Amino acid sequence: MRAYSPEAIRNVVLVGHSSSGKTSLSEAMLFNAKVTTRMGRVEEGNTVSDYNPEEVRRTISIYTTLLPFEWHDTKINILDTPGYPDFVGEVKSAVRVADMGLVLVDAVSGVEVGTELTWSYLDERKRPRAVLVHKMNRENADFQRAIESVRAAFSGMIVPLHMPVGNGENFRGVIDLVAKKAYIGEGADASDIPDEYADEVEERRLEILEAAAEMDDELITKYLEGEELTVEEIARGLRKGIAEGHIIPVLAAASTANIGVKAVMDAIALYFPSPLDVPPEEAKDLNTQEEVALSPNPDGPLAAFVFKTVADPYVGKISYFRVYSGTLKSDSRVWNSRAQAEERVSQLFYPRGKEHINTDQVVAGDIGAVAKLAHTLTNDTLCQKDQPFQLDPIVYPNPLYSVAVHPKTKQDAGKLTNALSRMQEEDPTLVWHYEASTKETILSGMGDVHIDVAVRYLKERFGVDVDVTLPKVPYRETVTASASGQYRHKKQTGGAGQFAEVHMEIKPLPRGGGFEYDTSRVFGGAISSQFFPSIEKGIKAAMQEGPLAGYPVVDVRCEVYDGKEHPVDSKDIAFQIAGREVFKKVFMEAKPALLEPIMKVEVIVPEEYVGDIIGDLNTRRAIVQGMEQDRGRAVIRALVPLAEMQRYAADLRSLTQGRGVFNMEFSHYEIVPHNIAEKIIEQARREKEEEGKK
Repeated sequence: MRAYSPEAIRNVVLVGHSSSGKTSLSEAMLFNAKVTTRMGRVEEGNTVSDYNPEEVRRTISIYTTLLPFEWHDTKINILDTPGYPDFVGEVKSAVRVADMGLVLVDAVSGVEVGTELTWSYLDERKRPRAVLVHKMNRENADFQRAIESVRAAFSGMIVPLHMPVGNGENFRGVIDLVAKKAYIGEGADASDIPDEYADEVEERRLEILEAAAEMDDELITKYLEGEELTVEEIARGLRKGIAEGHIIPVLAAASTANIGVKAVMDAIALYFPSPLDVPPEEAKDLNTQEEVALSPNPDGPLAAFVFKTVADPYVGKISYFRVYSGTLKSDSRVWNSRAQAEERVSQLFYPRGKEHINTDQVVAGDIGAVAKLAHTLTNDTLCQKDQPFQLDPIVYPNPLYSVAVHPKTKQDAGKLTNALSRMQEEDPTLVWHYEASTKETILSGMGDVHIDVAVRYLKERFGVDVDVTLPKVPYRETVTASASGQYRHKKQTGGAGQFAEVHMEIKPLPRGGGFEYDTSRVFGGAISSQFFPSIEKGIKAAMQEGPLAGYPVVDVRCEVYDGKEHPVDSKDIAFQIAGREVFKKVFMEAKPALLEPIMKVEVIVPEEYVGDIIGDLNTRRAIVQGMEQDRGRAVIRALVPLAEMQRYAADLRSLTQGRGVFNMEFSHYEIVPHNIAEKIIEQARREKEEEGKK
């Protein structure tokens, strides 16, 4: 693949609802560009894009795939993304490095929940976009109805550039309304328009002429004076309007039949923006700590952003990057501005599915990959040491679904931590941690399918076999009143004895207050100051497994106000034990309570589901804080106990027929209602008794 300058590069991300045909479209494009000799099919598991064994097994895209090809002296980098909502991290990574989004809309279904979601991701990055009304050969396909659903769901100047020739089973091709050319038949190139469509083409073309003319003062003057705009002038106006996000062009195709796909490829090359047509990337200059604009100049200072990391079983870790400024060369050395470390760049290549096309350099505006960088992770910036930059990171959503993972064997246990860490490097929407209070390793992701894929990956890639269960809720214990008491520890054996007496008062602290320890009330040397740390050590040991149900204790203040010691038998261990036991005793007298994590939840659903959702949230002990409405969708905000939200992803999908989405994050801890707390405490005691029997 020859080198291309920035103005001849198109970075296009394919987004849309699951099964809208993104992978089929990319497969047809590669075939038309003569990259492949036959078109693969998703159902047969032989596409260039979905080559991962798990993707083949499930017949869905799970990972973003980069698919570069050449078309009419243009290099087009297609980023084929998953449509299933669990794999949102892959979509956000791809949108981050694309200059343009192509939103696929099913010609039968119109705008679906996945369409709305991915549209919002393009909004977040202020990316221009086009719409492809896809699967035009399906029964009941309707181009005009699909466009109306887009106009109803989204704002913007939505302008069809294509006119379909037939609908459904009679779909035979498309007409390019700008160039006045027809693409009729499977894999057809541009040809003259059939005479019977000439009048309709002129009528539909008026909307394009007006939209293109509005984008350029010279063109609008010419248009208003009644002069004919040339095809080149219309294309210039369109390209400017599309790049600025003012015009949202609409195209049409049926990829599995390869009808209209060449027209889509021509539109990408002619009308979609190059890296030079979009606003320059903002970055922090780490020398001056100021924001600077990086233009895609191959001779500028180097700034390359790593947007994806893959562990390849044959070549090791692969880092996918986009160069925003300068040129990254093979066999060179670069600086990782986050790790503050030098990286040796070996052979650069352009990935195309699992194929690697070697290259000597990747210029500004282009996307490439490199293997075996020692320190580099997703979201890192590669630059020169004397001119360090930091590009804005991808902001990933909070995990929504968690499981406890239990290694099946001791061998699995030994490898689990390393495997989970490496998996998190590849997919930042997978997060894991060890929850000490429940003694469980927790793996969190975006949904049940996401976690299921991760568990399979653990076994196949890292050889770690695990069972998964519902995680225990990480409750906490605290006190709600003040209480005081004392404890004497006295142990006399044949040799030296042990003696310590501690008088202590426990007081509640505000939520989030943590732990406070005070010995200022001890007078007259009742306890030597050397034993104060020993008492604190004993208290902290008792706090790790609270007296109420074995959960960590928080938000308490412990004041030691008196005690006794023995000149011979008092020692560190004696005061540790006395501190631990007096804490347990007084804690149970200070009106102890169980605390549970409360999550801040935002649920986004079509308005017709609001009643069902609020009713369901009320059964989950939620406090609904407010609701807003936006273009037919309701945004409901609530505080809900984590214990009631652990399987909400599946429940919401069921309640809204897959049209609802939500996000949540930890808010605070709150006291568990007494009737529920009693059951939790009883369950904890039973589990402790069973452990004791083992």
